[in-house]
Amino acid sequence: MRRFTTTVLGLGAVFTVLALTGCAGHAEPAGTSASASASAHRGGSTAAASVPLSSAQLDQRLLNIGDLGEGYTRKPEAPRRNDDVTVIGCPALEKLGGDTATGSGLDFARKAKASFAYSGSSSSEVSEELYSDSPAKLSTGISTVFDAMLSCPSYQVASGSTAVDIGTAKSAAPNLGDEQWSQLLTFSAGGQRSVVKQTAIRDGSILVLVSGAPGLVDTHLDKALAKARTAR
Repeated sequence: MRRFTTTVLGLGAVFTVLALTGCAGHAEPAGTSASASASAHRGGSTAAASVPLSSAQLDQRLLNIGDLGEGYTRKPEAPRRNDDVTVIGCPALEKLGGDTATGSGLDFARKAKASFAYSGSSSSEVSEELYSDSPAKLSTGISTVFDAMLSCPSYQVASGSTAVDIGTAKSAAPNLGDEQWSQLLTFSAGGQRSVVKQTAIRDGSILVLVSGAPGLVDTHLDKALAKARTAR
């Protein structure tokens, strides 16, 4: 297996890779199987402005605690790790190389992000990322990364002495916006297992990416898209 070095792997959901015990997704006992849903839909009918928004405008359109309801707390942004992350067993991600396989490497200059912890029946997390660029660039950028990750049903990520097994499966995406992508990521390490859902919706010049515990992603996706569309 060939290895390559990058900084952080795979969009917003891979905050679980080096913090698996933090229950960023929905933690399950090792050995529980995850079922894959149907392929993502594409081709919504929403007509949205094609003029990119600034990062400041995107920040105003992020979900906040008031939008989410009781039981949520805003998480401070995690400091950027300087550790190199080694990906083993995924040639498509290796081909992308460097930061292209990371959230920051999507090369969308206009972006905003917020993460929340939910203390409901179990401790879980959900994060939202907003990007803005030309519709064509958003579509190409997010498709490239999703396609690369889904081309590898299983691979491993290692950082220092920590190694995490990752499984990917395509998931059904709701018919929202102009284009949709969704996947389930399963992280396993040290006898623990965490499942994270990622759903991305492109609506004109805005890309909404919601990641975290599958139930929380499904609950808040519509709300995130509606707020992202609304001028402040």
